Amino acid sequence: MTAPHLEAPLDEALDQARAVADAVLFEGYVLYPYRASSAKNRMRWQFGVLVPPACTAGNGEHAGQRTDILLEPRSGDRLDAELRFLHVRRRTVERLEPDGSYTEVPELELPDRVLVPWDEGHEERVRLHAPLAELTGEQAHTRNVTFDLPPGTEHEPVLDGNGRMLGRLVRRRGRLSGEIRPYVEQLPGPYRLSRLTVTVDNTVDAPPPVHGGSRDDALPHSMIGAHLLLAVEGGRFLSMTDPPEWARPAVAGLRNENTWPVLAGPADREDVVLSSPIILEDHPALADESPGPLYDATEIDEILSLRTAALTDHEKREARGTDTRAAEVIDLVDTMPEAVRERLHGAIRGLREVTGEEDGTAGPGGPAAPSAAPAAGLPLPEGSGHPWWDPQQDPEAADAPSTVSIDGEAVGEGSRVVLAPGFRRTDAQDAFLRGCRATVEAVVADLDGEVHLAVVLDDDPGNDIRRQQGRFLYFKPDEVTPLREEEP
Repeated sequence: MTAPHLEAPLDEALDQARAVADAVLFEGYVLYPYRASSAKNRMRWQFGVLVPPACTAGNGEHAGQRTDILLEPRSGDRLDAELRFLHVRRRTVERLEPDGSYTEVPELELPDRVLVPWDEGHEERVRLHAPLAELTGEQAHTRNVTFDLPPGTEHEPVLDGNGRMLGRLVRRRGRLSGEIRPYVEQLPGPYRLSRLTVTVDNTVDAPPPVHGGSRDDALPHSMIGAHLLLAVEGGRFLSMTDPPEWARPAVAGLRNENTWPVLAGPADREDVVLSSPIILEDHPALADESPGPLYDATEIDEILSLRTAALTDHEKREARGTDTRAAEVIDLVDTMPEAVRERLHGAIRGLREVTGEEDGTAGPGGPAAPSAAPAAGLPLPEGSGHPWWDPQQDPEAADAPSTVSIDGEAVGEGSRVVLAPGFRRTDAQDAFLRGCRATVEAVVADLDGEVHLAVVLDDDPGNDIRRQQGRFLYFKPDEVTPLREEEP
C-alpha cells in the first residue's frame, strides 16, 4: 500500500451496516448447487466488478464508480470511509507424484471432499480517515488514497486423515492497484449543505491478453463487489430516495455511476451510508429468520435449504471441496434444527387490527391481518373468479367503476382487448405480450385510486386455473385498445 490504512472509530451503526455490506459483497459468490462443476458457477462475479481500464471494451464492465451524496456536516468534522472488495485468487489442484513432483489435476479425491480448481475471493479493505475541511478545493487531492496489491503465489498442503501428503493447492493472485478520491463541495443556498463525492478507480495496467483479452483474464486484476461505507459522526446524510422537499433539486443534480448510496444502520441514524452496486432501500437489514449466508438471492431461502439438503453425498463432497463458504452452507443446512427451518416459511412484517362484530371478523385482541398493500383487501372465497385483491370487496379501498371508457367504448368484464404495454413498465415479458388479444375479467382500483384492468390472454391454455385462482395480468386503460370483432 502506498498509503497507510488509517484506523478510524466505527460505531455500532457502522457495524450493522457492514453486516448488510457482507451480503452485498458475497452475493452470487457461489450459487446452488454450490459446486464448481455447475454451469451456474462458471460465470461468476455479477455485481460491482471494476476491471482494469484497458479491459472495459466488450465485456460490459467498468473501471470505476462514483458516489454522490448530500451531507449536512452539523457538528461532524471528519469523514470515515471504507472501500471493500474481493480480490480473486485463482486456485489450482496438484497431485503429489511418487518421485516428489507435482502434477496439476482436475480434481483430488478426499474422504470428506473433492478438491477442484476454483476462483476464490479474498476480502480486501482500504480505509480513509480525513477532516472534512481538507476535502475541499485544490487541497482535496492530498487526501486521495492509492493502494497497490502485488502479485503472488501461495501453496497449501493437502493431507489425508493420517497426515500423509496427497498434493497441494496453488493460489495465484494478480496485481491490483486503485485509488479513492474524496471531495466535498458546499452548495449555494440558505442551508449548510454539501455534496460529498467519492470516486473509486481501478488503475492497474492491463496484463497482456492470454485469451484475446477476455473477461476471465481481467478478473484476477479486478475489484469484485466493490462498495463503500461512509460515516460522518455528528453529521447527517440526506436520503437519495426520500429527501426533504427543500433538498430535492440538489438531489436531482447528483451523479452516481455504477453504485447507489442509501442510508444504512438503524432507522434512527443518518450518519452512515452504504454505497452499493446493488440498489437497496434506506436502512436495509438482514431478515431475522435468515439462518446464515446462502449466497444465492435468486432463490427463496426455504426452497434453497430444502434443495441443498437433498443433494447426494458426492455432490456435497464436491461442494465442500469447491470453497470453504460452500462447505459452510452444506454444514449449515445439514445441522439446521427443524424450528429454524420452519421460520423460513415466511413472516409478517406489519400487522393491523381488524375489528368487526356480526361479520365474524376479529375484534380487539383477536387475530390480525397483514397490512401490506395491495394485499390488504379482505380474503376472497376460493374459486370466486375475482382477482386476488378486489377493491369492491374491500370497504377500506377506493371504489372502482364497473367499466372504463377507452377510445369511446365502455370496457369492462367480458370485453375483448388488444394489449399494448407502455414503455414505463419494466417487465421484460411485456415485449411478448404486445399485440396479444385478451379478455377483461374485472375493472379494479388500487389504494391510490388508479384504475387497472384484470385480463387473461385468449390463447392461454391455463385460463381456467387463472380464473379459479384469480391470478390475472394487470394493465392500465391506456395500455389496451378495444378489439373489434371484424379486425383480423
